[in-house]
Amino acid sequence: MNAALPQETTAQLAAWDNPMGLMGFEFVEFTSPQPGVLEAVFEKLGFTLVAKHRSKDVVLYRQNGINFILNREPHSQAAYFGAEHGPSACGLAFRVKDAHKAYNRALELGAQPIEIPTGPMELRLPAIKGIGGAPLYLIDRFEDGKSIYDIDFEFIEGVDRRPVGHGLNLIDHLTHNVYRGRMGFWANFYEKLFGFREIRYFDIQGEYTGLTSKAMTAPDGKIRIPLNEESKQGGGQIEEFLMQFNGEGIQHIALICDNLLDVVDKLGMAGVQLATAPNDVYYEMLDTRLPGHGQPVPELQSRGILLDGTTADGTPRLLLQIFSTPMLGPVFFEFIQREGDYRDGFGEGNFKALFESLERDQIRRGVLNT
Repeated sequence: MNAALPQETTAQLAAWDNPMGLMGFEFVEFTSPQPGVLEAVFEKLGFTLVAKHRSKDVVLYRQNGINFILNREPHSQAAYFGAEHGPSACGLAFRVKDAHKAYNRALELGAQPIEIPTGPMELRLPAIKGIGGAPLYLIDRFEDGKSIYDIDFEFIEGVDRRPVGHGLNLIDHLTHNVYRGRMGFWANFYEKLFGFREIRYFDIQGEYTGLTSKAMTAPDGKIRIPLNEESKQGGGQIEEFLMQFNGEGIQHIALICDNLLDVVDKLGMAGVQLATAPNDVYYEMLDTRLPGHGQPVPELQSRGILLDGTTADGTPRLLLQIFSTPMLGPVFFEFIQREGDYRDGFGEGNFKALFESLERDQIRRGVLNT
């Protein structure tokens, strides 16, 4: 079964109560117990080192509106997270209208605080305990010239502060993998604290394993967090991630662009390994599945790009997507392009094909016994 809730309209999203004043993603924080791993990954993805923290071994990589913070500070929250989980996303930040107000409200509702040590003249970034114990920061300083980076970091002279890179623009969504039976807990976490809503629900069954997924969206419409768990025991893909990662965490980060064909070419030239393309039948069926989509099928096929969405009423509303192979332990990246105001789809029309291909790979590697 593959069930989906009705898609919310822009007007409905605007009508949601936004008690925390959410305004999108601000950054994702990364860590690694091995030096040099993350720097190489970020550079392949088209990011540029633009700033260094004034007093800590923390640096900022940026591409357009995407901020990746690399925390190399010893004996820090990030260092302990990296020792437990390996190279990984060890924190994330939401933009909010008023960080102090949002933080206090979160604590009143039962969130657990995380104290991040600060030095003299440094900003105190309020944070609560998020997925896998990772800090979830609440940031209200993000305007140019007044941001946390302008205060706590020093920008590198001669380096563009907003580099274009490969053309990736923003964080579209990031996915959490959770233990079986824990999806409801995390859905409630985001609903209760931040006013998220479930906009999609999927139950995907392969030949031997299955998963369920709840796609959660914030009231601002800019923060999307799908939650995945195994639907049955048996060594499936989510269970493999949890074992490799040593716990719950961010499974992949989706980055959005305006021209995925161009981005994929640049990623390939930079040495990023992308997921294997589907078979010919997948592309032969696109015109039947999405009549009038208007996309260049041969160019999609040559790059392994997937296509999903709807062409109802003669108006294509589409999602183009492709995935990297794992780049940080079991963690990978997704690259997407949305067309025709297709705001909230996650490529559900491709889910079963992707799931079954990953299941076959598990069998080939001997991870899944049939």
